[in-house]
Amino acid sequence: MKIDQLKQVLEMLDQSSVNELSLETDTYKLKLKKQGDGVTVSHHEPVAVAPVAQKAIESAPAATPEVVEDTTDTVTINALMVGTFYSRANPEKPAFVKVGDQIEVGQVVCILEAMKLFNNLNSEIAGTVVEILVADGDLVEFGQPLFRVRP
Repeated sequence: MKIDQLKQVLEMLDQSSVNELSLETDTYKLKLKKQGDGVTVSHHEPVAVAPVAQKAIESAPAATPEVVEDTTDTVTINALMVGTFYSRANPEKPAFVKVGDQIEVGQVVCILEAMKLFNNLNSEIAGTVVEILVADGDLVEFGQPLFRVRP
C-alpha cells in the first residue's frame, strides 16, 4: 500500500460511521480503529512494509501532550498517540522526570515510540510532577494519562 492510498483510507474512515477496519494481504496486516476524535493505526508488518508505516506516522502531526483539568489541584498530561512509553532516552541515561521534579513548558517528559519512530513528548505546563502513571516499556493508548502535575 502506498502512502497516498493509506492517507485516503485514513481520511475515509475518519469521515465515515465505520469504527474499525482490518485489511490483511500476503505482505502486511493493517488495522484501523477510531478512538475519540481520531483514527488509531495498529500495524503488524514484515520488514518490507515498515517504510510505508513510518512515512504515515512522520506525516502525522507532531505528538504533543494534552493537558486535562483534574478534580483535585493537579492536571494530567495525556498521550496523543498510541505507542510504547519510555521515561529515558536510553537505559544508561537518567529519567527525563521523576516524582517531585519541577518541569517547565517545553521540557521533554518522556518518549513515545511507535513502529521504530521515537517522539519526544514536551510539557505544555509548568509545575511539580506528583505522579507518573505508567511504567517504562508500557504500551499507552491515545488519551491515556501519563503524568499528574501540580501547577
